Amino acid sequence: MRGRPDLSVLLDGVEVCVCAGSGGVGKTTTAAAIALGLAVSGKRVAVITIDPARRLADSLGLPQLGNAELRVDPARFAQAGVAVEGELWALMLDPKQTFDGVVERYAPDAASREAILSNPIYKQLSSAVAGSQEYMAMERLYELHERGGFDVLVLDTPPANNALDFLDAPGRLLRFIDSRSLQIFLAPGRTGLRVFGAGAGVAMSVLERITGIDLLRDLSDFFRSFGSMIDGFQDRAQHVNDLLRDQRTSFLLVTTPRSGAVEEAFELRAALAERGIAFSGTIANRTVERSASGSPDEVAGELAPLVGADLAARVGAALADQWALGEHDRATLERLGEDGFPVIEVPHLDQEVHDIAGLAAVNRYLFPD
Repeated sequence: MRGRPDLSVLLDGVEVCVCAGSGGVGKTTTAAAIALGLAVSGKRVAVITIDPARRLADSLGLPQLGNAELRVDPARFAQAGVAVEGELWALMLDPKQTFDGVVERYAPDAASREAILSNPIYKQLSSAVAGSQEYMAMERLYELHERGGFDVLVLDTPPANNALDFLDAPGRLLRFIDSRSLQIFLAPGRTGLRVFGAGAGVAMSVLERITGIDLLRDLSDFFRSFGSMIDGFQDRAQHVNDLLRDQRTSFLLVTTPRSGAVEEAFELRAALAERGIAFSGTIANRTVERSASGSPDEVAGELAPLVGADLAARVGAALADQWALGEHDRATLERLGEDGFPVIEVPHLDQEVHDIAGLAAVNRYLFPD
């Protein structure tokens, strides 16, 4: 491993560690391993995932995860032979519960709160994964950070094709609140809705007769109720935006040496730099090392008298493939390190990582010291 960079050094003083990268590169596993490694060193850590799959819960030996923090039983660490001096907590984001909590926090009174929570438009908006998930992930992260009680928060983000949505979520909310479209719905009564014209009004009337739903009324009621919370949302979105750029927050990019994942990693790096967001380094999972047992031809020649020429040739061919992958990975890792940021290599392990012992195996490379 080149220089053996250590996450305990890269994350020194960091309170929020964000793991980003494309899908299928081991991001959720890496986030859990980082959280475990920090807990081993004595820190109180919470790892947050927005992945609805059960990978995080399974790797920590938990029956399920929800929107509330759940502590991993110290006995599980002992069973895996891992000495943990701190605490490890985990949770899986529930966008709707988080959104409901924001409404309850900023509604000026009980009537406004109930008007929003019971509104059909709000129910659809807050339940839709696309659109609210990314912002609510940052909202939950900010809430935990402001509340205190954890030394480090480790966040597992969506795949890279949604990562820019995640980074831009606070800004999008601010632009929406300041938009002219929202001001239309905030106009008193139905005055603002007249901009839709008579044709739209007829269409909505037909829709109401068919479905029993007055869409314009529900939209108007929702946005007027929402308007009473605009100041709170604006302040909160700005604080969330600031947290992303705070020196106590740092991003780690998780990738593999495969070409597609690496190109997405470079794109994400550029996006972070454009937004002035700190970047600590790259974790390259499932790297392949060239065998040190000799060249493919040498190995095949030594095996032939023992196992026969045919089997020896097949072993030599498999070793040649490994050498080719190893050379490819070396070149890729050199590219990842050209800008001077550290690259931590985690080799392709013999077994799948699905429990605490597996996470500890990963940590031998993430926290080598």
